[in-house]
Amino acid sequence: MITDVLTVIFAIVSALLVGFAARRILDAPVGWPRSLIVGFAVFALGLPSVRWILDQSGLIVPGRTPDTETALVALAVIALSAAWSFALGLAVLVAIEAVFPTRPLPNPIDVIRAAIMRRKRTRRYLEIVAIASRHGAGWVVHGPSKAQRELTTGEQRANALVGTINDSGVTFVKLGQVLSTRRDLIPEPYISALASLQSGATTLSWETIRPVIETELGRPIDEVFASIDTAPLAAASVAQVHTAVLTDGTPVVVKVQRPAARAQVEADVDIIQRLARRVEQRTKAGRDLRLESVARGFTSTLVDELDYRIEARNMEMIRHALTLMAQDGGDATTVLSIPAVYPDASSNRLLTMDLVDGQPLSRAGAQLATMTPEQRDALALGLMTSVIEQILIYGVFHADLHPGNVILRTNGTLGLIDFGAIGIIERSQREHLTAMLLGALTEDDVTATDALLLIVDVPDDVDVDAFRHDIGIVLTSERFHAGGGSIFSRMVDVIREHHIALPGDLASAFRSFATLEGCLRVLVPDFDMVGRALPVVPQLVKHMLSPRRALLDAEGRAIIANARLRALPLRVDALMSALQNGTGAGALHGEVQQGFVRSITSQIVGALVSIAAVALAVVFLVTNAGPQYTAGLGLFDLIGAAVGLFGFLGLMRVVRQLFAAGQGLPRERRR
Repeated sequence: MITDVLTVIFAIVSALLVGFAARRILDAPVGWPRSLIVGFAVFALGLPSVRWILDQSGLIVPGRTPDTETALVALAVIALSAAWSFALGLAVLVAIEAVFPTRPLPNPIDVIRAAIMRRKRTRRYLEIVAIASRHGAGWVVHGPSKAQRELTTGEQRANALVGTINDSGVTFVKLGQVLSTRRDLIPEPYISALASLQSGATTLSWETIRPVIETELGRPIDEVFASIDTAPLAAASVAQVHTAVLTDGTPVVVKVQRPAARAQVEADVDIIQRLARRVEQRTKAGRDLRLESVARGFTSTLVDELDYRIEARNMEMIRHALTLMAQDGGDATTVLSIPAVYPDASSNRLLTMDLVDGQPLSRAGAQLATMTPEQRDALALGLMTSVIEQILIYGVFHADLHPGNVILRTNGTLGLIDFGAIGIIERSQREHLTAMLLGALTEDDVTATDALLLIVDVPDDVDVDAFRHDIGIVLTSERFHAGGGSIFSRMVDVIREHHIALPGDLASAFRSFATLEGCLRVLVPDFDMVGRALPVVPQLVKHMLSPRRALLDAEGRAIIANARLRALPLRVDALMSALQNGTGAGALHGEVQQGFVRSITSQIVGALVSIAAVALAVVFLVTNAGPQYTAGLGLFDLIGAAVGLFGFLGLMRVVRQLFAAGQGLPRERRR
């Protein structure tokens, strides 16, 4: 009974020691379950191994009592045999860990929650697949089908895709609307088909909307609004808009997010990313577009647009840009207006802003007909100058400037609405964009192309001469109005055809230029944006290169240069001291690089010492010299076994570190 208990205790201790050694001695963060299993195996196989080695050594002879020296040698053999069994167990653990790295055990609650979400996602995914198959767009998710083969033209396939999107809900409609503005990614006829997506939706009852408003206000509605129209002014897939009057008599509009909009968008985001990944894997077009990355960017934008505080901040940024333009002598604020936001009556799901009276340009034909040609031309010129200045000088601009978002007000000015998406471009990129625009306006294809190549992500296999040629064709044909459409849309087509990736903010700038042309031609049907912008852009360039700005830039660079110059003697002294002390690499490359060098050096030295120990052990084992205890066991055999054990453990540590580095594993212990 006592023997059995001791055996169990020793087995548990052995298993714990194997796990402890793997985690501490070898710095291998293996899991405890596999450590315990290997530890029990070491104990179970170790005892027979020790007995066999003792029998082979000839130290224990049945019927004869060993003397003190023989007993001590036997104990040494037992210890070395046990240690080698222990080391071999560690080697097994290291090998298992290298092939199947330890993963942290998941939280049971997370597992259950993930299973529920997976079930919901699967149901939604199957619903979308069914919708796609019904419209003949099933090829997007599961390859060619009979319905897809019947769609013989690009227009038919595009319409099938749009039908699928329209029936798939709010998230897919919004994504399709965003895609319809990315001409650099989506070719015709898909662009035209996506532009036809309907943003309208059935209206929600006032009984459903009222609790949302009161929850977001945190107080009764009548404490903020003197009146509010219970019938919505407009309804879209994510929100609906009501007209209202504040308690001080100010007419406003209230944009209210639908109660289930965020939950539906967040649930569909994962589906969209999975579909994009599948399309990228299965189609050449998906791979060319890098669709998974594009979908990730779009879905993050969709989620951001659900937070109306971001839209309010966007409005203030555009308003501030217009104010700066007015201070610099422009007339942007007399042509354009931005509705004011009322923060006390707004939240992340509620946006209260000034009512912009008038009609969108897309429906303002009757009012435009009453205006003189001079008035319409002045509006068009003011709008063009303002947008170009926003993009090139201030780098903050409306990123969805289509005729539906430009309001022709009753006083004859223009107002902008819907600031869910704005573009922001840093100064260095604005300078390249200005050079590109100047080249385009003057038909300088070399300047336009070189500037473009500075602001886009150019693949290594791009034929620059062919790209320059195609850009030149666009510029020349547009000079004679022979290209059709927008010059910027055609340039984006060239960028896409050469598989050049256009960064998101710059794509927004190109889209704004293109949609600006559409707005201008609503105001003045024969408005020549290229010709009218030609005298405007050089004036903006002068502003960018003004003596005051150049002086400020020079002062800033001088301050940085002075700070570096003052620190130079200290750095030189530190470098010389480091070189003198033999730590020059650390002084030259910093603490991180120095630590990396030390780590590599330590691994190399450890590997060399371990290899030397193993080689020395082999020498001891094959040498027959030295004291012999029995015919098969000598002192050098024991020394070789001990030295070999040290070298073996060292090599196991090096191997484990190499595998950890190759897999990017942390050096800390895993939980």
